[in-house]
Amino acid sequence: MKLLLTLLILNLMTLITNQKDTTKEIHLGGGCFWCVEAVFEDVKGVLSVTSGYAGGESKNPTYNMVSSGKTKHAEICKITYNTSQIKLQELLEIFFLTHDPTTLNRQGNDIGSHYRSIILFNNSQEEKIIKNYILEINQNLYDNQIVTEVKKFKNFYNAEQYHQDYYKLNPKQPYCDAIIRPKILKARKILEKYY
Repeated sequence: MKLLLTLLILNLMTLITNQKDTTKEIHLGGGCFWCVEAVFEDVKGVLSVTSGYAGGESKNPTYNMVSSGKTKHAEICKITYNTSQIKLQELLEIFFLTHDPTTLNRQGNDIGSHYRSIILFNNSQEEKIIKNYILEINQNLYDNQIVTEVKKFKNFYNAEQYHQDYYKLNPKQPYCDAIIRPKILKARKILEKYY
């Protein structure tokens, strides 16, 4: 009986360890976090998407503080994903398709440094993958105009609860219908394999 219990515990520990090995996080900002969240929420292999703030220096910022521009934070989504189902390069493909990485501190009518295009990497391996991906698409697709900021991840602060799952909870809201819905439809049409 002890042997059976020990084997069960070992198998459970192995399963938990393997799950941790395949679970990663990446932090992406491509304008309004409602848009980024809505695009990534239903991607195969994405376990969760959380809207928040990162890339600046202020601790525990609020939406009002971030949108004032004084915190230097951007609207960011923390994307938790399973590497056995989707790779970082594939997340980058979705990210660059669904926002304009060539406009500095804005996405459409959303203007300000908190709407900038930004990727926060966790380690040198991710940094290399991200920079190589950007180099390739910058030359081949964007005529060397990408302004996406790439920097080391430090801290992430969850946005207020009313920002979480915003599109799913408010699909008829005018901004959601006019801005977010077309992004989702474009992503699902062009990158159908990820949904």
